[in-house]
Amino acid sequence: MSFRNPGDAECRALLQRIKNIAVLGLSPKPDRPSYFVAKAMQGFGFNIIPVRPATAEVLGQKAYATLRDVPGPIDLVDVFRAAEYLDAIIDECIALNIPAIWIQEGIVNEAAAQRARDAGMTVVMDRCIYKDYVALCQ
Repeated sequence: MSFRNPGDAECRALLQRIKNIAVLGLSPKPDRPSYFVAKAMQGFGFNIIPVRPATAEVLGQKAYATLRDVPGPIDLVDVFRAAEYLDAIIDECIALNIPAIWIQEGIVNEAAAQRARDAGMTVVMDRCIYKDYVALCQ
């Protein structure tokens, strides 16, 4: 299997049309990559929705235990969880009709990513949403 990410133009269009980013695995600790990336994206004007069990809030936003618990629309799920969790994450995204998923740099599960794409989702894998936003949209 050979999963390929969307090209720069498609990634730019995705980043320009989304507003609500559910960050799965968003740590409340400022020294963690998920916190840095989410804070930067929040600074660019995105609505960050923390999704992390046993956490009340991150970056001034109410945190939710699961994607299912998020009350409003989710335009994109940004994943900061290990690759072995991706199958269940993809299942939940498909069930919730989430249109796009961004799987952060260093996280690879080609079968899960392809399943998400086959279900009609836009999928970016093993790339940093912050780095791509700066490179493509700033």
